[in-house]
Amino acid sequence: MTKGKVIQIGLFISLIGLINYELAPQIGIDNLTATTLSSCILILIVITWVTSYVYRVVNGKMTFMEQRKRYRKEYEKVVNDKLETKFNSLPKEEQQKLMEDLEKNP
Repeated sequence: MTKGKVIQIGLFISLIGLINYELAPQIGIDNLTATTLSSCILILIVITWVTSYVYRVVNGKMTFMEQRKRYRKEYEKVVNDKLETKFNSLPKEEQQKLMEDLEKNP
């Protein structure tokens, strides 16, 4: 999630709280109850966000980790393709010698 998206979500939640606080007296809820209700909603949102963050950290589903895994996968594919191309361009004798060296030194 980008910083801009976090700011948008924060503003949206604040707007919902403000609307709730302003509309509650109009539907017959007193200010104390409206304040308490708004606070409870905010606390639930914060607890949900923290819980989801901890869950993503524990399971390694963080944005950086996902990007790193994708990068590593692509990097290994490129390197393997280059190595395979280079190996295939070698004469058969050198290929055989390399294979024997690999078998001797695992």
